[in-house]
Amino acid sequence: MPKTALITGASSGIGLKLAKLFARDKVDLVLVARNAEKLDEIAHDLSAQYGITATVIVSDLSQPDAAAELFRETQTRGLTIDYLVNNAGFGVLDKFLNTDLNRELEMIQLHVATTTTLTKLYAAEMAAQGGGRILNVASTAAFQPGPWMAVYYATKAYMLSYSEAANEALRGSGVTVTCLCPGPTPTNFQVRAKNRKKGILRHVKTSVEFVARKGYTAMHRGKPLVIPGLLNRLGVFAVRFLPRRVATFLSRKAAEKS
Repeated sequence: MPKTALITGASSGIGLKLAKLFARDKVDLVLVARNAEKLDEIAHDLSAQYGITATVIVSDLSQPDAAAELFRETQTRGLTIDYLVNNAGFGVLDKFLNTDLNRELEMIQLHVATTTTLTKLYAAEMAAQGGGRILNVASTAAFQPGPWMAVYYATKAYMLSYSEAANEALRGSGVTVTCLCPGPTPTNFQVRAKNRKKGILRHVKTSVEFVARKGYTAMHRGKPLVIPGLLNRLGVFAVRFLPRRVATFLSRKAAEKS
């Protein structure tokens, strides 16, 4: 019987690349995002190319109760989820006093509440059916504060801590939780965050394809954490030895517009 992967934020970027990897391996898909037209196009193309079943569910997961409604929808449709990818996310980049509080609250809802809800609900379902794999897409931002993206960095830190704790807590259940922490990656995320800087971060970019493959492999192996790219891993390692105040200052300088 074919397995099924549910992917949020599946209409572009890392989510889309992961969808293609699952489809290539003959895993049926549940594609979730806000753009119905784009999802329908992707579902049609992947179904035709790989002979899998791709189901589209349109949802804005930054809204309260949307995650619980998504879970109920898959249950109503009789969909058994073997793989869950919490990939949907966005960032807001600006000076602290200039950022939109309402957008930041939506970010907290999406990165924190939605990730928590979907991980919890589907992990319980997976454990009951004998096992499953969960991939939560965070960021190298999870390892230090970020003054120009304070809420984004903080929510990604939550995702990392929650994922590592959940993975350990689920030991022996057959369910694993992997946290994928990419560095700067050219996706629509950067466009939405208005992150088109010419500063030092441009030198540490990794491709979407590379990030997706690393996350996909780590998830299947049940690894708790994966940081794609040597420079990203070195950066995360170095931060551990810096005083928090220094790490925060350097994070600010790296993100400021040139």
